[in-house]
Amino acid sequence: QVRLVEFGGGSVQAGGSLKLSCDVSASAYNCLAWFRQAPGKEREAVAHVSPSGASTFYPAGPNSVKGRFTISRDNVKSTVSLQMNNLKPEDTAMYYCAAERCPVCDAERCASMDYNYWGQGTQVTVTS
Repeated sequence: QVRLVEFGGGSVQAGGSLKLSCDVSASAYNCLAWFRQAPGKEREAVAHVSPSGASTFYPAGPNSVKGRFTISRDNVKSTVSLQMNNLKPEDTAMYYCAAERCPVCDAERCASMDYNYWGQGTQVTVTS
């Protein structure tokens, strides 16, 4: 069983920055990721990081955060973080960290996994 606890959410003006962090009870061999869900919308993946931390993957598409957000992990501290810069009102959502075991995955492979371990979420609100 993997337990995840997010913290660091809050309210910020557009153009500002926030850093989310997530404590992971057992991060070894796990893909780690951040997802978000806005009211009335489907949950979407934001970023993935491989078990080693050597690779990251940001899904493409109209809501892609590549270039603004950076995912990273610290396997000594068992944490995963999401640095969010140049925030926009459309980034407003509940943000969740997630984990799934895959010792040999790179981040792109992580993006194809079904994640089974989730945190409780932390709210990010971006005001214009």
